[in-house]
Amino acid sequence: MMERLYVLEEADIQEFVGVNHANLVTLANLFPKTKLRIHQNVIKVLGEPQAAEDLLQILAQLEAVCTRYNQLTESQIIEVVQAYRSPKASPKTPAETSDVLIYGVHGKAIQPRGENQRRMVREFTSKDLCFATGPAGSGKTFVAICLAVKALKAKQVRRIILSRPAVEAGEKLGFLPGEMKDKLDPYLQPLYDALGELIPAPKLKDFIDTGVIQIAPLAFMRGRTLNDAVIILDEAQNTTPQQMKMFLTRLGANSKMIITGDFTQIDLPRGIRSGLSDALDKLHSLSSISFIHFDRCDIVRHPLVSEIVEVYDRKETNESKDS
Repeated sequence: MMERLYVLEEADIQEFVGVNHANLVTLANLFPKTKLRIHQNVIKVLGEPQAAEDLLQILAQLEAVCTRYNQLTESQIIEVVQAYRSPKASPKTPAETSDVLIYGVHGKAIQPRGENQRRMVREFTSKDLCFATGPAGSGKTFVAICLAVKALKAKQVRRIILSRPAVEAGEKLGFLPGEMKDKLDPYLQPLYDALGELIPAPKLKDFIDTGVIQIAPLAFMRGRTLNDAVIILDEAQNTTPQQMKMFLTRLGANSKMIITGDFTQIDLPRGIRSGLSDALDKLHSLSSISFIHFDRCDIVRHPLVSEIVEVYDRKETNESKDS
């Protein structure tokens, strides 16, 4: 009897093995001359030499499926095994179109919605710096994070760096208890929420613990050179011109940067110009930078959000005319 080891490196372990190790049970039934044991991310294969070798090949293919679709089902396992045993057959994959950007948690297909989101996806491949501005709910930050996660999975970059200015939204929170992470997490929670839609929780924790995904306030960016990364600055309307210049000059080799913001939600003290507005004015003539402007028709949250934004915009326009 041969003993071989297979190390899960990319796929989420819980998704791969299934509830109560159901996926390993399915594999054991399909390969009755082998036995499977798992400890942490290492799968031990015991069995006759040829059966063990075949199962190792199957495990590699299944990990690729699980990594791509963020799920592994019994039907997918059976299809991969059948295709391996009958090379003329090809395993079926979940129905998808060329418009699918990435698969989220539990295999949810995520597609860009609207022309500006599709343009953002297209220009990410050709431009190293993208400014995406527009109203709340237009999907700017979510699409940016999807692009970053997709690049990480494809090994085009080694890490993702997400940042936000730690500016209170119109209220004074006062002293926040706890360590530095506890104080900063409330400002960064929207980024955690978006990542949680795309990466299973255990894998996301591992990425954060090992620094593959870094989430930090803007102030922590000074002095860094960010190579081999997708770098996202969210809520950029709340930066100062000095902060924006500092952030833009962090861009390193083999890196891409996406900057998102909404000019209607500036929380800076009165009299301080937004660094996002300043950057757009100074850089608008550079053809090597992508500038994408979303509007109310791009809002993809609850339909009521679009109506709310329209009412607020109309009210603010009238007030500015009266003043």
